[in-house]
Amino acid sequence: MNFLRSLTSSFSSDLAIDLGTANTLVFAKGRGIVVDEPSIVAINKLTDQVEAVGKEAKDMLGRTPGNIMAIRPMKDGVIADFTITERMLTYFIQKAHGRKTLVYPRIVIGVPSDITQVEKRAVQDSALRAKASEVHLVDQSMAAAIGAGLSVTEPGGNMVVCIGGGTTEIAVISLSGIVESRSEKMAGNQLDEAVIQYVRRKYNLLVGERTAERVKIEIGSAYPLDEKITMEVKGRDLMEGVPKSITISDAEIREAIDECLSVLVNAIRVVLERTPPELSSDIAERGIVVAGGGALIRNLDERIGRETGLPVILVENPLSAVVMGISNMLNDFVLLRKTAIR
Repeated sequence: MNFLRSLTSSFSSDLAIDLGTANTLVFAKGRGIVVDEPSIVAINKLTDQVEAVGKEAKDMLGRTPGNIMAIRPMKDGVIADFTITERMLTYFIQKAHGRKTLVYPRIVIGVPSDITQVEKRAVQDSALRAKASEVHLVDQSMAAAIGAGLSVTEPGGNMVVCIGGGTTEIAVISLSGIVESRSEKMAGNQLDEAVIQYVRRKYNLLVGERTAERVKIEIGSAYPLDEKITMEVKGRDLMEGVPKSITISDAEIREAIDECLSVLVNAIRVVLERTPPELSSDIAERGIVVAGGGALIRNLDERIGRETGLPVILVENPLSAVVMGISNMLNDFVLLRKTAIR
């Protein structure tokens, strides 16, 4: 079997995987990003069969009958459900290779900086069971920095903040290593929950996580906007138990997520305070690089800049920065050896 795996892997595309709490992106060597789907699996509880994965499964959230359960197998950037993650990875790997079954790719996966040895083993085992021939793990912060085009191998300080679905990864990088880092469990999912709680508390209206995410994306902001924007939100009236719609403003959503954003900014400050002076001067000159889906919240760069006093640079494609950084390592195994988590 090992011979078969090594033989077939030489003819297959290696894969870079950003295995996120909210979304999974897969980059196939020579073809680019081939999978960009939610990290969700719909399971039939009666038959234990997978009914849908990714976008199809997300469409089922909050809309499934009693026997169908939509599961997010990743929590806070690491595996919460080993079996479901393995099924999800198998689906995405096969999709990346056009449903071919005799494919055993080498895989590089991005993981949070504070991942434990047990969690590392869970990620590696899931990928191997999903028919990977080799599995390498890299820090998401390092991958985001490489994806943003930063010179991580040089003796100079770079600070990257990667805001994902379950965690925000903050790191200062120099000479291919992480000098100082922090993994904060305050990210996109927590912002969605803050919106749900705010609407419930203020309007007695219950909204689902898909609605909350849409509100966050469409009118969420971290700092006041030039023009006020509003949005109609539909949910269930908790007093009457009937469908109801309200109009909510950007100022209200800013208030809803303000505490979450304060936690993020404070975490950035903590890392800055622990950074050696020589690297601090580099960061003051180069600025803080922000990536990840959470970076798309309007005026987040302005808020971070105002509260830290440092320039803030939003990467060109925040959502794909991590997977593009991992893909660079597929093409540069010297860099991969330097940066891989052991």
